[in-house]
Amino acid sequence: MPDFPMRRGPINIQHSPWIASLTGAFVILGVLALAEAGAQSPEWQTEWEKTLAAAKKEGKVVVGIPPSAELRKQMEATFKLRFGLEVELFSAPGPQIASRIVSESKAGARYFDAFIFGSCTGVPLIGSGMFDPIESYMILPEVRDPKYWWGAHIWMDNAGTNRFFYSFIAAKSTEGLWYNTTLVKPDEVRSFDDLLDPKWKGKVGFSDPRVAGSGLSLWSFLWDIKGEDYLRKLVQQGLFLSQNLRQIADALAKGRLALALGIGYAQTEPFMKAGIPVKELSEPREGLPASNGYGTLGIVKNPPHPNATRVFVNWLLSKEGQEFYGKVMLHATRRLDVETKWMAKEGVEAAKDFLTLKDYDRLRNHLEDKCVEIRLRSQKFAEKILQ
Repeated sequence: MPDFPMRRGPINIQHSPWIASLTGAFVILGVLALAEAGAQSPEWQTEWEKTLAAAKKEGKVVVGIPPSAELRKQMEATFKLRFGLEVELFSAPGPQIASRIVSESKAGARYFDAFIFGSCTGVPLIGSGMFDPIESYMILPEVRDPKYWWGAHIWMDNAGTNRFFYSFIAAKSTEGLWYNTTLVKPDEVRSFDDLLDPKWKGKVGFSDPRVAGSGLSLWSFLWDIKGEDYLRKLVQQGLFLSQNLRQIADALAKGRLALALGIGYAQTEPFMKAGIPVKELSEPREGLPASNGYGTLGIVKNPPHPNATRVFVNWLLSKEGQEFYGKVMLHATRRLDVETKWMAKEGVEAAKDFLTLKDYDRLRNHLEDKCVEIRLRSQKFAEKILQ
């Protein structure tokens, strides 16, 4: 260490050339650093701040969401607390919301800004011109950068060059096989073949596979692995079919049904919390299709509240938003920085924790390519035999 002579009393910079020179150098370096920082100020941050300010003026965003009372309640409160913006939520099955968006678009009306839906609901909307590309709404680096996502960016409309519907959920298997514990023992249904047992005749509910939704997801999986003869036998069991998932869950809870296929946590959650004997069955021996649940996001073209919509998109797809959505819906996000292993205790296994990307691609029966090749073909078969 240099041995500088000690000096008592205040230092007069004007009479200390070396200190003055050093101080001047620091000042110049500081000015240059500030200038450089200003020049390198991230564009996304400026854009984000402008978007937030404009969103405040719009006041709200309108979003179609899955039929979950808990999601509606918590999302409204959370989003408002986070951004001071209202989020007006319309909770209903995806096909119902999609139909409304189409009819309003044809009438020149715009109510919805964004739409969260399941699996193949968006297939009929591909190429409709009724939606905006989601990438143009992604502002935050943690949302835009594919490195934060398992499998990078995955688009529901993956068969062509369209990039309108973003798939943010990926589970190892589909939720959807439930039973009334007073009527069924878990070991009585270990395979899909067990559903053909005469004891279950008239006691099996199934979400109507003639419309897009969770019922069609499971029906198409059975069509693919079991074949049409199996499905004919299953139909002969006198299935209770409904497009109203809550109706099926209610019948299961009240014991009018022993088993229900194609409903999910959103419908059974209120009954389980109330202590009613409804539980999810273990995965059958044949396995289940990999699912993206209610995990697809679309933005209506020229939304009424464009800036508030951008805020919503970036929040929902951020780490914070995905943690929120996963906990409320018990859906496994594809975000790599969100912990999902805890979900296994709740019967939900995240694809990123249990599957390779290759296996996921093999097992999934969602995204446009599989929707067209498997789901739509099996749906036509359902329409033929379920009359």
